[in-house]
Amino acid sequence: MREIITLECTECRNRNYTTKKNPESDRGRLELKKYCKFCTEHTLHRETS
Repeated sequence: MREIITLECTECRNRNYTTKKNPESDRGRLELKKYCKFCTEHTLHRETS
């Protein structure tokens, strides 16, 4: 079963995105490079706990 996770910008700490992941196949924290509208650039976004 997929779970909904929140992605947080590593630069400004704003929580900008939500997405789904399969916890059985992805055990670690998800890290994606996404656009942050507060930083106005592409930054690394990390899964929050």
